[in-house]
Amino acid sequence: MKLFVSADIEGTCGICSWDETEIGKPGYDRFSAQMSREVAAVCETAFGNANVEGVLVKDAHDYARNIDAAMLPANTRIMRGWADVLGNMMAGVQECDAAVMTGYHSAAYSDGNPLSHTMNTGNMYVKINGAYASEFMLNTWFAAYYGIPVLLLTGDAALCRTAREFAPWIVTVPVNEGRGEAAISVTPQKAVEMIREGTRKALEGMPSSGTEQKEWLRSRVAALPPHFHAEVCFKEIAKAAHGANYKDAVRDDPRSISYSTDDFLEVERFLYFVL
Repeated sequence: MKLFVSADIEGTCGICSWDETEIGKPGYDRFSAQMSREVAAVCETAFGNANVEGVLVKDAHDYARNIDAAMLPANTRIMRGWADVLGNMMAGVQECDAAVMTGYHSAAYSDGNPLSHTMNTGNMYVKINGAYASEFMLNTWFAAYYGIPVLLLTGDAALCRTAREFAPWIVTVPVNEGRGEAAISVTPQKAVEMIREGTRKALEGMPSSGTEQKEWLRSRVAALPPHFHAEVCFKEIAKAAHGANYKDAVRDDPRSISYSTDDFLEVERFLYFVL
């Protein structure tokens, strides 16, 4: 079984400031190192499972050059930079059998994380079928489109609660809890220990034989709705005007556009071009 890891930073243990997410800003080095440690905890634990023969890590934050690959197990593969494909944060997931998400954060328009956002900070919110959409939601559906389950999520507590409602089988590791512009977190070392245990739990009970293993994984693939109605409310009117030029997009009000389809990949395409 090959495991895919999509790694973000705004749900990394202890983080609470945008400066801590940006290369060259105060605090960034400390939190990129913690991001790397949390990813390494997943990789090392996964390789300790007899069923896992490969791990592909996607650095999925900002410039996608945050993880120190020297901290990862020697047989890990890592994708740095952006492939400029649909489902960018999940680029490479089609090569794998199951996925994990680390350092993920609550959706835009949520108070679950002082750094809550969806894809970028240029929108007030993204909704799918009336629900505020997180990157976790979008990326879980992207994996599901290819028949791939998400087994583990680490990040803020609010997102973890939402994730269990969205995918009841998922193992979650909450390392942060948003409180306004602050965050309460466990210690960095405790987060690593929790993530190791979460990874073990997420892979626990997976059969080793081909057919049984495939059935076990298939039972954990998120269900895709039969229809998608996507809404984006932008902070700037000009961005809504620009996005409204997307084929079949509707300008709902000065700041908002929407798009409807039965195909989730078309939702991804819409969001890729308008966000």
